[in-house]
Amino acid sequence: MITKLAWKNIWFKPLNTVLSVILLTSSVAIITTLILVEKQFEEKFSSNIENVDLVLGAQGSPLQLILSSVYQVDTPTGNISYDSAKVWMNHPFVEKAIPLAFGDNYRGYKILGTTTDYLAKYKAKVVDGVLFEKNFEVVVGAEIAQKLNLKVGDEFYGSHGDAEEGEVHDDYAYTIVGIASKTGKVVDNLIVCTIPTVWQMHHEHEENPAHGEEGHIHVEGEHEHEHEEADMTIEEPNMEITAVLLKIRNQMAKLTWQRVIPQNTKMQAVSPAFEVNRLFGLFGIGVTALQYLAYGIMLISGISIFIALYTTLKERESEFALLRVNGARRFQLLKIVMIESLLLCVVGFVFGSVLGRVALSMLSNASEADFKMSFDPYTFIWQKEGILLAVTLLVGCIAALIPAIRAYHLNISKTLANA
Repeated sequence: MITKLAWKNIWFKPLNTVLSVILLTSSVAIITTLILVEKQFEEKFSSNIENVDLVLGAQGSPLQLILSSVYQVDTPTGNISYDSAKVWMNHPFVEKAIPLAFGDNYRGYKILGTTTDYLAKYKAKVVDGVLFEKNFEVVVGAEIAQKLNLKVGDEFYGSHGDAEEGEVHDDYAYTIVGIASKTGKVVDNLIVCTIPTVWQMHHEHEENPAHGEEGHIHVEGEHEHEHEEADMTIEEPNMEITAVLLKIRNQMAKLTWQRVIPQNTKMQAVSPAFEVNRLFGLFGIGVTALQYLAYGIMLISGISIFIALYTTLKERESEFALLRVNGARRFQLLKIVMIESLLLCVVGFVFGSVLGRVALSMLSNASEADFKMSFDPYTFIWQKEGILLAVTLLVGCIAALIPAIRAYHLNISKTLANA
């Protein structure tokens, strides 16, 4: 009965109520979106660097090397000599080494030359078909297979470079021999093949700039059809790859190699854990700033609720006096005002949670189109969202405190006399 009365009282002045709900909804939506993005962003980034202690690649920006080689969201820093890389890959301190050679793309999805260890690293199993063995055989990630409706036995032609609009290599057909299981990791959005496949696709004259560099042109001629006579193998001399993912068994080597390799070679060894933590630090500054903004909006909404309750209380004093005359206790009047404020907070929290997930869904679509990284709007982080609910209700309690106390100490006889 009291709750029903409080709900009707809320709409005594609908404009004030709508304003308070909008402010609360906005603040809760922003915080909810930030909570979900931050949590899933960290999980996705952390899960992709499991069992990768160092990344060996061309000298340049360390973060760019990590983003391009581990997360596939940036252009590589360049190529490195495969013969030079093998010196470090075969070192006794190395437990596992996974070479990567960037190829072209198919409809915007990267074609990556590597070994089957790459799929094993992400626990991606072939759910349909078999693993690639020969050149131009590919295993397609689960997300790509689903979105592009690809199946085992299909053939397609890759486009030059990273851009979907690049020149199509229509004389080299890739054959899908397997579909990988869904992992929720970067491999879901990759097309994986052998490294010699990438080499053979771009086997050109020495004077032609390396693939991906300015001035690179696709040369047509007799060499384009060499794969019909003899496929290239992993033992080809003087070839280049993009990077190597290293799992190190010696803890000291993780530190010393980051200094030794750049000093003695044209390569660099970068710790993905360090670079990701640095990225989280930069990312965290923006998240914290937005959280402060959202809590500021929530504070304003609390003030709005306080003003709405306080101003309407003056007009409802006669109503409260009549309730007291008809048997209502002081505590029940206090309870009505508190419930009114809490109802506003609950409505704002519910709308904010829904709006936050709608915003995350839109953000996920944009992120997936640009970076092949999606977010799940249906995830609930009970601990953090529970704290957000508690904070929202606390704001409502504080906002209603003075109006509720004033209702509690209402002078019945004076109020009725004035009425």
